[in-house]
Amino acid sequence: MSDAPAPRPVLDVFFDLQCPDCHAAQEDLRLLRERYPDSLEIRIRHFPLAKHRHAYAAAQAAEEAWAQGRGEEYTAALLELTAELGARGEAVLVEVAKRVGMDSDEVETALIDGRHLLAVDADQAEGQALGVHGTPTYLIDGQVLDGSRSQDGLREKIEQVVNRLPADG
Repeated sequence: MSDAPAPRPVLDVFFDLQCPDCHAAQEDLRLLRERYPDSLEIRIRHFPLAKHRHAYAAAQAAEEAWAQGRGEEYTAALLELTAELGARGEAVLVEVAKRVGMDSDEVETALIDGRHLLAVDADQAEGQALGVHGTPTYLIDGQVLDGSRSQDGLREKIEQVVNRLPADG
């Protein structure tokens, strides 16, 4: 018998960082993190939609934020500004980086040199393979939950799945 703890359930959340519905979903994610701080791993995945002109650059900037240790803070701050990002573009990405204490010059460089393109493309390709069409979309225990039409009841569905899955002992 192994003493290794069971792996934590994983909730993959496919986001477009220019998406107002993804901004609205942040509260559900905050509540899930609060309720399951040690028993649920939440991973933000990139799924920039073509209709959002700056979403692809935002995903790359978010990857740079994760590389600088500020990913969660940067993503949350950027999702507060979806309309501004749509209106003003990449300048917002750099301003948010400065505000959360990142090296904003490095964010600009990452957007130019494309160092995070493969990570963004890989998330998007995986999302497409799993049937993701809009954002936010949640994947847990093989179930795809589409939040792009409505967030109503999704957190409760996720909680039901988490509560029946094995978690760390």
